[in-house]
Amino acid sequence: MYGIGRFVLIVLALAVLGVAGWQYAARWRPSTETYPVQGVDVSEANGAIEWPVVAGGGADFAYAVATDGAVQRDRQFETNWQGIAAAGMRRGAVHVWSMCQPAIDQANAFNTVVPRDDRALPAAIDIDTVEGCDTQPERQQLVDAIRQAASMIEAHTGTPVMLRVSRTVERRYDLASAIPRPLWAQGNFFAPDYASRPWRMWRASDRRRIDGVNGTINWDVAAQ
Repeated sequence: MYGIGRFVLIVLALAVLGVAGWQYAARWRPSTETYPVQGVDVSEANGAIEWPVVAGGGADFAYAVATDGAVQRDRQFETNWQGIAAAGMRRGAVHVWSMCQPAIDQANAFNTVVPRDDRALPAAIDIDTVEGCDTQPERQQLVDAIRQAASMIEAHTGTPVMLRVSRTVERRYDLASAIPRPLWAQGNFFAPDYASRPWRMWRASDRRRIDGVNGTINWDVAAQ
């Protein structure tokens, strides 16, 4: 009986620690002394967002997904785009890259959906492996395609794009050394170092919980 009781106590203690760890992770964000400019990036997966509440909770800026590949438009983009500005936050738009669709078509889709705004943050191209597209282009093929799309988007927005490159894609293609654009890296809780150049933006957590959003949200910081 003593052994069973002790085992139960250990299990309960581990459960309590697990809950406490999850709660800490959900509240955590990098120090504002080290990274004074912090914000969020969202898509339709986040649902309806109360942007004034998000702004009041310490987000200085927000990026919203606009397009995915050549044909898919984020259903919340227009609402988010207007809501971010109305809340007094700086805003930027994201294009989710598809390995399966032509660069020209993807850039045209983004430029059609996202209005030019000289006050907007630089547009971002999100490059990651995704379900439903098994294409694995050669490195130079991918580099050329992203360069082409980036140039077209930059001609529309008037500013250099950022490249949000996942660890998996960067290790395979080394895009950072081939395409001289600001980098947006990803890494929960620990500053990423997987690219050959320093990052300009860091997605520091994809599990943060804040008022104004149902569920978790991506939390980002800008390098000083």
